[in-house]
Amino acid sequence: MTDKQEMTQEQQQAWLREQYLKATKYLANKGLVTESVADTESRYLIPIMAVWKINLLDKTKVWVISGDLPTDHIVLEKEEPARNVIRHFSFKWQAQADNLLRSEDQEQVSYAKLLITKAEGLYQLYDKDELWK
Repeated sequence: MTDKQEMTQEQQQAWLREQYLKATKYLANKGLVTESVADTESRYLIPIMAVWKINLLDKTKVWVISGDLPTDHIVLEKEEPARNVIRHFSFKWQAQADNLLRSEDQEQVSYAKLLITKAEGLYQLYDKDELWK
């Protein structure tokens, strides 16, 4: 996919819609029903990632990440800004990868290596102050 500067406003909006649909479909597959999205707290780095704060029907709040990385979610007990949520995903994926690397299944090991790469990339995004001003 092209970078943000080469994407038209319409392409950027289409990408965001696609990521939102991916996030809500992911939640639905986990049995979690979306009520609304907290637009002001969600963050997007088109076309790399979107991190959505989503309110569920049961009043739980979850964060879902999608984009050029695995779609995943976390539930945090306290309010945190999107920047910290990115770091939580990075740590979560590192821990998952550590477990998967012990597997005899080569597919699991390959997925673990992907998680490590994506976790490192997320942490680099978290660490860039200029992205979070």
